[in-house]
Formats: sequence, structure tokens, C-alpha cells
Amino acid sequence: MLNEDVLTYVESLIPERPQYVEQIEEFALKHDVPIMEKSGIEVLLLLLTMQQPKKIFEIGTAIGYSAIRMALSLPNTHIVTVELDEERYKQATIHIKELGLENRIKIFLGDALLLSDDISKHGPFDAFFIDATKAKYSKFFDLYEPMLTKDGIIYTDNVLFKGTVARDRSELKTRRQRTLVRKLDEYNRMLFSKEGYTSTMIPVGDGLAVTRRKEV
Repeated sequence: MLNEDVLTYVESLIPERPQYVEQIEEFALKHDVPIMEKSGIEVLLLLLTMQQPKKIFEIGTAIGYSAIRMALSLPNTHIVTVELDEERYKQATIHIKELGLENRIKIFLGDALLLSDDISKHGPFDAFFIDATKAKYSKFFDLYEPMLTKDGIIYTDNVLFKGTVARDRSELKTRRQRTLVRKLDEYNRMLFSKEGYTSTMIPVGDGLAVTRRKEV
């Protein structure tokens, strides 16, 4: 993970975002809604801009921040996204409509593990972005991996989880924390050992994993 001085320096180099983007960032801060850290989303957007996916599937809409950032950076891309929390879903819908992006961002309300039939109607997808319940990352991967195009890429956020995956789990205060970190560590190890795939991990934001099929 980047130390605080380096992180502050890197974030100081990031250009100002449009006003409406900064307003969503302020809303997230005020209402304690987790969104991607500034350095993390800049790297994600750069990678997506190089990839130029036609369709993206996002698990974990929250208030629509990352879906909106992706849509604004990729004007020819359509995004399907799913959110479990109803209040966040409603707020995401408001943000998406305010920016006139409802024709390019399709948002579902519900558990992604139960909506695969509905999601599949909008696939296949050139990119997945996983940023939801950390303990379910492996289940998300297994369920939706078949909907990935041949040259598709899977991006996973929070894979370092504030550095806890690299620490002794006995240092964690609760059983729930230890279980979550164990499952996230298992997911990371699965990514790097998954047959037919190659992965890397970028220590920006809260850790971003990038996974793609190996060339045959």
C-alpha cells in the first residue's frame, strides 16, 4: 500500500473532476457511502480506456459513482450494474438520471447472486467490475465468469482491504473481520492460480486486481 505522503502526492496530481462528480464524492463522504478511492478509480478508468469495452457489468453500484465515472470516460460503452441496498439504489438512480445516463447505465436492485438470469440477457460482457460484498467475491466470479467475452477482463476492487490481507489475522478484533479477510485472501489466491487466467494486483486505492484469460 502507498504510504500517506506518497498517496497525498499522487492524489494532488489528479486533475479536478467535473462539478457534478465532486458533488457525488461529497455526498458519499457526508453519508458514509464507500466509493472507490481517487487513485484507484483513476487507474481503473485508464485501464478501461485502453481496453475500450462495449459492455461492462458492475457488481456493487452503491450511489452510482463508479458506473457514472465509467460511462463518462467511455462514451460508447453500456453498463449494467446491480445494487443490494434499496436506499443506495434509489440515490444511484437519481444521480444517473440527473446526468442523462439512463440510456447507457442499466441498474438492477437485488442480490447479484440471485439475478444472473436477468443479467445474462444483457451480456456477454467485455469487462466485469466487482466491488460489492467482499466475502462473496469468489461466488460472484464463479457465477458470472461464463458471461465474460473471450478477451474480457475482470477488475476487482478492495483486494488489499486496508492491508489486512497481508497481516496476521490474530490481530483482527472480531471473528467477522477474520472470516472476511480469510475469504478475501482465498479469492486473491484463486485469481492468481485460476487455470486459463492471468492476474496482477495494483497497490493503488484499496488494491485493484486485474484478471484476464490467457492467450491460447
